[in-house]
Amino acid sequence: MMPSIKARIDSYFGVRASGSSLRTEALAGTTTFLTMAYIIFVQPTVLSGRMFGQDTGMDFGAVTVATCLAAMLATLLMGFYARYPVALAPGMGANFFFVLTVIPAAAATAPGQGWQIGLGVIFISGLLFLLITLTGLREAVMNAISPDLKNGIAVGIGLFIAFVGLQNTRLIVSSPGTSVSLNTNFASPDIIVFFVGLIVTSALHVRRVPGSILLGIIFSTLLSVLARYVIPHLPEAISTSPVVLQSMLMTDFRPVTKLVSHPPSLAPTFMAMDLTGAFALSMIPYIVIFLFIDLFDTMGTLVAISHRAGLVDSQGSLPRANQAFLADAAGTVVGAGLGTSTVTSFIESAAGVEQGGRTGLTAIVTGLFFLLALFFTPAVNMVGSYTPITAPALVIVGAMMLQNIAHIDLANYAESIPAFIIMLGIPLSYSIADGIALGLISYPAIKLLSGRGREVSWIMYVLGVLMLFYFPLLRAGL
Repeated sequence: MMPSIKARIDSYFGVRASGSSLRTEALAGTTTFLTMAYIIFVQPTVLSGRMFGQDTGMDFGAVTVATCLAAMLATLLMGFYARYPVALAPGMGANFFFVLTVIPAAAATAPGQGWQIGLGVIFISGLLFLLITLTGLREAVMNAISPDLKNGIAVGIGLFIAFVGLQNTRLIVSSPGTSVSLNTNFASPDIIVFFVGLIVTSALHVRRVPGSILLGIIFSTLLSVLARYVIPHLPEAISTSPVVLQSMLMTDFRPVTKLVSHPPSLAPTFMAMDLTGAFALSMIPYIVIFLFIDLFDTMGTLVAISHRAGLVDSQGSLPRANQAFLADAAGTVVGAGLGTSTVTSFIESAAGVEQGGRTGLTAIVTGLFFLLALFFTPAVNMVGSYTPITAPALVIVGAMMLQNIAHIDLANYAESIPAFIIMLGIPLSYSIADGIALGLISYPAIKLLSGRGREVSWIMYVLGVLMLFYFPLLRAGL
């Protein structure tokens, strides 16, 4: 008797073997999508230059479509081929670098071709990712990193995404004297929505309610819609106060008025990259920078999520890591061809893992949502454009990832100090790649000078030296 489709899916992805179910994987994929849906709207705002009050020449609608398609294709590849519950999309940080640094540098050598050359730079860096992955170098780097450092990466990323969540709701704000400080104006509707959503979502999570994070996002959405309609009818002293009028709830959030819309045309950015200009001598450093950023962003994200999902084997290695790296590299190549910046694994995937996602089915569900988002952009915009809705999910996921600190040998300072540098470096530098790089420099140096240099793989020494050159020669321009 031929096995049913459900049985085949279970056999290929190992759903039951991982302790999950089809329903759980669907919930997890939906949760991951909702927590990272903001990129659909942020990415075109950044690449078109609207966020900075300047016109880069990139078409807003085309970048929107390119973002959705690149995220969908890369995430589906991750799900089907690598079978990891990890979603991919154009990465934050790299997109700012692309607009603020690479495009102006390219335009200085070839006026009017800045963004086209920039896409060429992304495309070439993606091909290098593929080459490094196919030669096994990326997997060798992954396996050379000690378990304590890997757990430090997971904790650092957890602190980072929780920090992002607190910033997204404007609870943590910039301060001239201390860089950041607490926003003590708790009368802000944004902070109220965040705290109520956080408490409700946390309570559901503590009670182990299935779909707790997703239910929390839905609750926060409904609360935001209610607040948006109620506030104008409150006494004038409240409804017209500056803290209310200037809140994201009143300026950015708009309840959906229609569900379906036609996707814009991809033609303005499709295969518009300028490869000849990208090979100019002045562009080579930017190719290398994108290579390093994506390498360590992806590595850090996979390490963190794999530990939370229980996918790490007894030797501390990641099964099918090479396939995961290939999916990530292919996403960057395809994304550049479509018309968007570097595609990378998203740490927001941890929200789906905390929801119970354990297999590639989680990624597949997320990928299909990116396709649907092309036709349901009004509804996605309602959730994704108002960050206090999804901020509680990021904070809770960060708290869950903090558990990895229990697996670090804190008494072994040769391991724990570099791990601590990574944990602190990732959120404070606001970069997964930079935080990991700091740890890669300190780890072999501390081991060597403490007389324990033989415990370190030669790959770690090479990486440490490369990072010493990476910061002053390349990263300084980022």
